[in-house]
Amino acid sequence: MSTSSAAANRAMYVGLGLGATMLTGALSYVFYKYLKRDIMPLKWRRVGTLEQINLFPVKSCAPLELSAADELLCEVLGLRFKGIRDRALMLVNEKYEMITARVYPKLVLVFSKLVGETKLLLTAEGMEPLELDFATLADDAPGKDIHTSVWGTKLDAMLCGEKYDKWFSRCILNKDSGLHLVYYPYPKPVRSVNSRLTKEPFITKEDSGTFGDATSYMLMNLASVEDLNTRLPNSVDTLQFRGNFHLKMDKNDAYAEDKWQWVRIGDEAVFRKVAPCTRCIFPNINVKTGERDPNGNPLKELKSYRLINDNVSPTLGIHLGLRQAGSIKANDVIYVEDVE
Repeated sequence: MSTSSAAANRAMYVGLGLGATMLTGALSYVFYKYLKRDIMPLKWRRVGTLEQINLFPVKSCAPLELSAADELLCEVLGLRFKGIRDRALMLVNEKYEMITARVYPKLVLVFSKLVGETKLLLTAEGMEPLELDFATLADDAPGKDIHTSVWGTKLDAMLCGEKYDKWFSRCILNKDSGLHLVYYPYPKPVRSVNSRLTKEPFITKEDSGTFGDATSYMLMNLASVEDLNTRLPNSVDTLQFRGNFHLKMDKNDAYAEDKWQWVRIGDEAVFRKVAPCTRCIFPNINVKTGERDPNGNPLKELKSYRLINDNVSPTLGIHLGLRQAGSIKANDVIYVEDVE
């Protein structure tokens, strides 16, 4: 074989070897980034119990009245109790822009309870109770879809009807018009990932849920809130952070949730931690009075020590993405991935 032929063969084999190495590397990257990342743990360790479950039928309003014995379903769209789903209702203004308690803090004083299997009874001070039946909502509503968005992420929603618009307008604006109640009509998540979370490696479109700010589920560690309260002149209620799950730790381990990757509640429901929960002015609203804290707390205090991972807003609580559906109830054991 000539010298030139041998050199050509060596070059070919080297090229094939490099190509195989690059292909193996690319496949490994895909496997670890898109497949292995959602392989559920085989080993779990207990960290505490589920002290409280919060399902918010109307975005920014008070949670549904539940009993300790109530069993809820964790589904891809979020929590569901009988015919009521978490944040399946939202308020918009005349321009169909999202309305929350950040601008209208009185919303946190709108309460709801379940009547039968699918009827929601809404109450607020000075207002006659309003009944909304999820089972017939699509039939009773005007059938008009509107274009709206949740923090810049676009989606369509359906108008609930004039009587609901008038009730909320009177309750919040003290006028006969100005607000519209809309509902989420889809059987699955349709929103893109919130723009603030696109760099998070584990979040997916399916984690966006209904009308929640970012994801379908959020967990609050009560030990973290207790530590925060030691730093405040006036303690805050954990409910001000709007978490679906309140975790009572077996050990007083504040901020342990920062390091978790997987969470299991009870025997069935499994979640991936997809992002830390960054905080805005919402937690400054007292859930008992509907008034903002005059000193800007707890947000002000959180900014002094919870600006982590290059976030410009302080972090407290974790966003979760459902990876295995299941039922949960109060006092269920909560586990995290055992990495030891």
